[in-house]
Amino acid sequence: MSSIAYDLKKIRGVAFDVDGVLSPSTIPTSADGEPLRMVNIKDGYALQYAVKTGLKITIITGGRSKGVDVRYRGLGITDIFMGVSEKIECFRSWMDRNGLDAGEVAFVGDDVPDYQCMRAAGLSVAPADACDDIKNIATYISPVSGGYGVARDLLEQILRAKELWMAGGKAFGW
Repeated sequence: MSSIAYDLKKIRGVAFDVDGVLSPSTIPTSADGEPLRMVNIKDGYALQYAVKTGLKITIITGGRSKGVDVRYRGLGITDIFMGVSEKIECFRSWMDRNGLDAGEVAFVGDDVPDYQCMRAAGLSVAPADACDDIKNIATYISPVSGGYGVARDLLEQILRAKELWMAGGKAFGW
């Protein structure tokens, strides 16, 4: 049973911000100033499995980290948009290219730059530690903080609703 008040069977695509969603809000930097992101392994499993089931996944971030690109391409995500200062046009374009209606899409964000996309998505999701402006518009607030399993929480519920979680041989490998 899902804890999300939305018909998850309708979801065909999910868009994720990175900082504060797929990685914690506080990140270390290297000696040369490059932000270093932590990743959650359970998020990674759920993301790669969601791709294998045919769910459209995208990353839309203002950041420009090679590590982010390498990590998520390695999980099978091909729609990765980095350095996006205003995300709404990128989000709408991604939906159009994939033939997705707003009601078929979830957007996961944590801060003001995600606001417009969350308003445009059928299902808006925020981590537990998102800013108040984002939590106030979220359809669902995950019980976990950004970087600590938000993607796993959402994707597992979507795939369970579609009866795809732990279904078939694709479920048991990377």
